[in-house]
Amino acid sequence: MNIYECLNKITEYIEKHLTDEIDNNVLSKMMGVNLYTMKRIFSLLCNISLADYIRRRKLSEAAYFLYHDNMKVIDVAFKFGYDNATSFSRAFEAYHGIKPSKIKKEQVQLKNFPRIEFSHREFIPADFSYRVVFYPDLELYGLGVSTSLEKVKKDAPLFYQKMNQQYGQVEYAITFYKDEERFLIDSYWCLYKNKKKGFVKKRIPASKWLSFQINTQKTQDIQKTIDLFYQKFLPSCKFNLKDLPEIEYYHDGICEFLIAIL
Repeated sequence: MNIYECLNKITEYIEKHLTDEIDNNVLSKMMGVNLYTMKRIFSLLCNISLADYIRRRKLSEAAYFLYHDNMKVIDVAFKFGYDNATSFSRAFEAYHGIKPSKIKKEQVQLKNFPRIEFSHREFIPADFSYRVVFYPDLELYGLGVSTSLEKVKKDAPLFYQKMNQQYGQVEYAITFYKDEERFLIDSYWCLYKNKKKGFVKKRIPASKWLSFQINTQKTQDIQKTIDLFYQKFLPSCKFNLKDLPEIEYYHDGICEFLIAIL
């Protein structure tokens, strides 16, 4: 079973259990990886986090029951796993743009987020050379810039260039997330082993890492390799990923792209 067939099985399972409490550990077992890795792969290939996908599917179906089956708001809230009518109403209004209590009273326009299904796809073979390395605790110092998933590819190179010019060759570049559930990017940091005035300390715990060597330090080459990792290597990866940020380690004229594993 390739990764797309596996994702179809997962979305089929979710569809059958929309009114149940969905156990994400069951989904990770279906993919044969740990929970963090499954969520990462899902968000990458579906362009939406697992949590957001389930929430949107539940709210899409909830609208049907309110409109067609004339169910009470409190009953629909409990049916789709909400603790009370208030929290359900907030979520429903944020998604559909209307309070659930007004569905039958007004001409309404509702949203529907359909089940994600993949047609059969073949992987294009690609060779990836990598090592498994161990790095002890890293205590690094530097500065960061706030960014987002949509802006990071523009913000990161500009900030990296600025730091290179002001403080010398950047040694580590790390993207931090503000929400590991939905993989929302918070900030991008350029870091050094030695502390300088005004720098902030960042600590990365000891870990094993998948190490991909990029034989240049050019932004376009690094971004191309990282994109290929996400598109080709990660979906077929048998390693279980660890909840740590990816690292770009610049040294000896190259860049190592590091992914933490268990």
